[in-house]
Amino acid sequence: MAKLSERQAELFRGKNWGTVVTLRKDGSPHSTPVWVDTDGERVIFNTAVGRAKERHIRRDPRVAITVLPAEDQQGGYVTVYGTAEISDEGAFDEIDRLAQKYIGQEKYPYLQPGEQRVNVLITPERIDAQGFE
Repeated sequence: MAKLSERQAELFRGKNWGTVVTLRKDGSPHSTPVWVDTDGERVIFNTAVGRAKERHIRRDPRVAITVLPAEDQQGGYVTVYGTAEISDEGAFDEIDRLAQKYIGQEKYPYLQPGEQRVNVLITPERIDAQGFE
């Protein structure tokens, strides 16, 4: 298992968007912008059951996620390659916390009736970085 440096972890903790890449059934890549965070070991994002990235991960948990600093996108990046695990534990609290971080709202305002949220926890297997070594 690879480990995020403190500087890399701070990039994920900051108000920086990530782009997650999952694999479609035919093996082609699917990329989506996401709100991101880390618990210091794993990279975390939140999604809804039924979305393409959630379906792809359930079938094939290999993912990559890249984050650039919002204030200076020429300042470097961190890409984490790893295996994703899906958990519904604390998922609604997590999306509310991410809404506070990214849009300053206490509750996630885009929740749809009956929507089931899940956390995606990525265990890093390899980390590539430029400017954030």
